[in-house]
Order: sequence, then structure tokens, then C-alpha cells
Amino acid sequence: ADTSHQARSVSSRPYYSLPNSSHERRSVLAIAEPPRFHSQAKGKNVRLDAHSRRATRRNSFCNGVTFTNRPIHLYEKVRLKLVAVHHGWSGALRFGFTIHDPSQMSSEEIPKYACPDLVTRPGYWAKALPERFAVRDNILAFWVDRHGRVFYSINDEEPILFHCGIKVSGPLWALIDVYGITHEVQILDSMFAETMSTARLSTARLSTCLPQSNHDSANFNNNELENNQVVAKIANLNLSRVPGLGTDNHIIPCCPNRRQHAQGVPAFLDTDLRFHPTRGPDITFSQDRMVACTNWQESNRTLVFSDRPLHIGESLFVEVGHLGLPYYGALSFGITSCDPSTLRTNELPADPDFLLDRKEYWVVYRAFPVLNSGDILSFMVLPNGEVHHGVNGASRGMLMCVDTSQSLWVFFTIHGVINQLKILGTVQSSPVTVSPSGSPGGSQYDSDSDMAFSPSSSKNGECTVCFDSEVDTVIYTCGHMCLCNTCGLKLKKQLNACCPICRRVIKDVIKIYRP
Repeated sequence: ADTSHQARSVSSRPYYSLPNSSHERRSVLAIAEPPRFHSQAKGKNVRLDAHSRRATRRNSFCNGVTFTNRPIHLYEKVRLKLVAVHHGWSGALRFGFTIHDPSQMSSEEIPKYACPDLVTRPGYWAKALPERFAVRDNILAFWVDRHGRVFYSINDEEPILFHCGIKVSGPLWALIDVYGITHEVQILDSMFAETMSTARLSTARLSTCLPQSNHDSANFNNNELENNQVVAKIANLNLSRVPGLGTDNHIIPCCPNRRQHAQGVPAFLDTDLRFHPTRGPDITFSQDRMVACTNWQESNRTLVFSDRPLHIGESLFVEVGHLGLPYYGALSFGITSCDPSTLRTNELPADPDFLLDRKEYWVVYRAFPVLNSGDILSFMVLPNGEVHHGVNGASRGMLMCVDTSQSLWVFFTIHGVINQLKILGTVQSSPVTVSPSGSPGGSQYDSDSDMAFSPSSSKNGECTVCFDSEVDTVIYTCGHMCLCNTCGLKLKKQLNACCPICRRVIKDVIKIYRP
């Protein structure tokens, strides 16, 4: 262990508030020992020392994903010494957190890369260390606070806000990808992170907004790097225009390489649907509000809405693009009954899942595969409440089911390799013939009872379990509304509870309040 940095004990619940005070103090309950690398859950190129405190990557630049052997406490600093740095590769260490227990992972589940392979899966959060900090003998410390914010520091200097929206309601394991020029790292003794004052937090936030060096841009697409394809066009990207995105008056080019007549896109589209002026603070619109772009590499609050409800049977076409920024994550899509004009910017979170606690109707889908710049997505709400989507003209089936008895707005969060979103237009489809399963051609969630229990056809809105109370609850994640709150709560407690309509697993039931 490194003896030049004295450790301070880490508590299992490391904070409490003093009466009549906004300051936090920490209880002190020493933990047994600092974390180690998990001995089994690791990439095939990782070798650990006898104490599982040092991880070395052998061969290539990838397959270096590792995890800690135990969960990390809130405010506990995971401290890594960069023991060996080799400059024959591009890109540096990736680090973050996961809610998934590494002990439950098989070797086949651990991919080559943390970014983007792991971070596009639910429950993983990680980003790249800027290459300028990947210097031999530097000490990287990173931690998560009770608000779900991840900070890091180099050699105990000022902390930098690194990530937001981490789920802290359960255990978190550290995720460390010994990647690229980072060849060997050592876990040091744990230390405590001090509570961030308002002034220091402002400084930390500013650090994420300053344009970063394009340290990782030559490694933006790992597959291209692995195939030795040159990506200098991204490495030489001119970011000088980024500060100019602060106003809405700039015309923002999006997806310049898009095919003019993309497969599956109708020749004539209505262009009356645009982005709503209400948006996350990290989003900039083009002058006509048809294009939305993230402001910075570290943008987090990126919610955007349609400026009008999407009609039943209407297809929405959007095009995705990226600015070449080395940021990883995934695009999210959702449906809501909330009129965006009733929202304020400061109410819009980084994680759209926080919106599910609001009284309006919200459904979120975030399991999109990795998309390429120029891909065209389509979304359509069918009369029976199913939301179907397609990619580049090819149908991908059903995403979710929604309550079509009310007006529904579309929303997105622009995260990950997707930095731009352009509305191409809409088209009203001809009446859809719905198969007995409730979806055109069927889907993986087909059910013989879809039409019988669809919200629009449920007589008097009665609960499909008790046939007495009014339907007032939405099932998460499928979005079906067929239960009263009492029956929904009872059903949720049952073993392997599933939706009565589509048989998807019930993760939660949410009571809604109609105006």
C-alpha cells in the first residue's frame, strides 16, 4: 500500500445534518480494509497481483475492465495510482460506478470496453480520464455523493464534477477499465471526501463546462481503432465554435453526411412539429427549433420535448448525429401527458427516471442500441397504445405501451455518442390493421388480451383485476394502464409479478392524478 498518503476512516453512512444547520457532519465507523480488485470479474487481459491491489493489462489496448470486490460507500474515495503508462495507444483509463454486483457476472458478460459497451447498459456509469492527466505516478481519486454526483481529483487537487444522475439508493461498485495508454494501476487506501461547499461546487461545475481537449477523439470509435482505421477527422475537429452555441440564433448544422433520400423516409413530410422552447439547460436549439445540440462534452441535463402532442397513427422521424465529442452514454426516448409549457428549466433533471415521481403520466425507454451518426429513427403510437419504432426504415417492433386516452408529448434526452437530434418531420399513417396480438405483425411482448385491455377500449375505465375501482395506476416499465392503485400494489408484491396485458415484469406501479 502507498504510505505517502495517510488514509482516513470511511463510514458506512458518512453524513448527517446538524439541527438548524445546512452543514453536514460525518459519523466515523471504520471499515475493515480498502477495496481490492474483484478476483473473478475482470477482462481477459487483466492480471492481478497476489493481494488484488494492482491490476496490469497484458496485450492489446482493451479487455481491461475491472471492478472492486465490495461496494463503495458514499463519499468514499476510490484512490488509484497510475503505476505504468505506455504511450503506444490512444485514450486513457475509464472509471465510474455500477449497481450490478460483479460476483454475479460471468466472464462472457464482461465486454472489451467500458465505453461504450457497458455504459449503454442500464446501471453503468463511466467516462474517460482526460489523457493529459494520465501521467505515471499520478493519483486519481473519485467518489460519489448522496446526490448521485461523481467527482474526481488528481493528486488531491480541486475536485472536478465528472458525472450526474448516479442511482445511490443501493450498493455501488467501482468500475475501472485499464484502457489505452494506462497499463497498470494500484488501489491505495481509502480516504474521505469532504462535503462540497457551494463555492467549491460552482468551481467543480465550471470545470465540466470548459471545453476539454480532444484527448480521446482518436479513440472515439473503438472498433475503428481496433481495425487500424484512421479517425483523424475527429481528432482534428475544430471545437472553437462550441462557445458560440450559447445563443439560439446560430444555425446548427446537423448530420451533414445524411442521405438526402434515406431508406424508409417518406418523400414528403409535414414540418409543423418542432422542439418545444422548454428544454434542459445544457441544450441549444437551431433558430427554427428543428435541431437540438448538447452544449458541452460533459452535458447532463439534456431533456427536449415536442412542441405539440403526437397524434395517434402519426409517425415522427428524427435523425441522430454527433459532434465528435468523446462522451459515452445512451439516447433516451419517452412519452408524457405533461404539457412542456407547464415545466420550468430548473425542474428538468439529468436522469429522466426522476420524472416518474411526478403526478403526470411519464414512460421512459432507454435501452437503444449504439447508434451511428446519420441514423434515422421513427416513432409511432398505434390506436391500441403500442409505441413502435424503426431504424433507417427497418421496423424494430414495440418499445412500450401508453395510455392513449390523453394528449401525449414526445421527449428525448440527448446523451452519449448522440450529441445532436434533428426533427425531419411527421407523416400521418393510414389506418393500421392490428393483429389479434395487438401489434402489426406481432412483437416480443404479444398478448392475446392486448385489445381487450387496451386503455381506449376498457369499458368505464374499470380495473381489470377487481372490476370495481377506476383505473388510476400506470405499470412501469411497459406503461399499461389497467389497474387501480390498490390492486396494483397487491400485484406488485407477488412473486414474478407481471402486467395483465403484455406479461412484462412489473418493476413498479405509479398512481396518476387526472386533472
